[in-house]
Amino acid sequence: MEGLAKRLLKPGESPKDQAVRKRLGTLGSGVGVGVNALLVAIKLFVGSVTGSVAVVADAVNNLSDAAGSVVSLVSMRMAQKPVDREHPFGHGRAEYLGALAVGVLILVMGVEMMKTGVMSIMDPKPLALNIITFVLLVLSVLIKGGLYVFYNSVGRLIDFSSLIAAAKDSFSDMLATAAVAVSTVVAMIWDIPIDGVMGALVALLVLKAGFDVVREMLDNLLGGRPDPELGREIIRRLRTYENILGTHDLLIHDYGPGRCFASIHAEVPADGDILQLHEVIDRAEHEIGEALGVPLCIHMDPIVSGDEKTDAASEHLHAALKKLDPELMLHDLRMVPGENRTNLVFDVVIPAGYKDTGRVTEAMNAAARELDSRYVCVVHFDIDYYHE
Repeated sequence: MEGLAKRLLKPGESPKDQAVRKRLGTLGSGVGVGVNALLVAIKLFVGSVTGSVAVVADAVNNLSDAAGSVVSLVSMRMAQKPVDREHPFGHGRAEYLGALAVGVLILVMGVEMMKTGVMSIMDPKPLALNIITFVLLVLSVLIKGGLYVFYNSVGRLIDFSSLIAAAKDSFSDMLATAAVAVSTVVAMIWDIPIDGVMGALVALLVLKAGFDVVREMLDNLLGGRPDPELGREIIRRLRTYENILGTHDLLIHDYGPGRCFASIHAEVPADGDILQLHEVIDRAEHEIGEALGVPLCIHMDPIVSGDEKTDAASEHLHAALKKLDPELMLHDLRMVPGENRTNLVFDVVIPAGYKDTGRVTEAMNAAARELDSRYVCVVHFDIDYYHE
């Protein structure tokens, strides 16, 4: 579906470039304002002529869509403001706020439409219907379908939350208007007053679309789980570099679409050449950051390998941890010998919200004592922010 929007790109342009996002986002929002304004005019005319509550409700919904497109346009402009002293990471989250505002508008209009639909059910009015009404409603369905495809294509290409939210709303509008058309046909043929019922069904669809948008944007603003695909791609690329033995502690901070910052720990041989390893890390930061459009900071973790005792302890504890819980992972094990005890210091990666850390520590200590009664585990727990 993104193929449609890609035709709007000029040769050599990248959809991740903020100037390109601004241009296409402005175009998408502008088209939304114009098309929805046209639909409002058509449906208000049809509704006033026929007296259809469902058609008028649909027109009011399109009016909120036009207002939502204006909000999208404003939020895109705000998000493009350059960094300043008070906002060193930019203003990108304004796009999430814009999409949240669109979601709230959808919910408000859904509530009003539900009130109107219920009142019409309780006190139905006769409708003046004709074939022209039905044709205009079908035309509206087709226009909304086209707008859905356009919104979705541009929104996903440039990762513009407000347009993606508008696409979801357009799809629900398409179904809702189709329902209104059905009620029109039923009333014309059988003279059954289902206009209010259809108006209520329209409201339910709109409320569902609004709830989904608001929930998703609140997750983004409150720090929801970052894009797992981006996390997996950073890890995959980093592990292709020479002397990168493993990775952990990946963090991605989302400051708006196209404005993510990432950090990760890369395990390297402890006996390697420090200058050579540092050069590899620097090159990985630059190349991965450029390829994915994400500024990347890599922490270098030296790992002891080839030591018989350390390798034996690591292998044994890995097996014990997997037996306890296959979802848990162990890394960065090092041995700190003392006069009466030897500390095995390592990290265990756990899913967010994991509660049973005490059981993990007990199990690791029991496994360590199987190797040597002087072994004591010092366990640090890391949260896996990408656990699905």
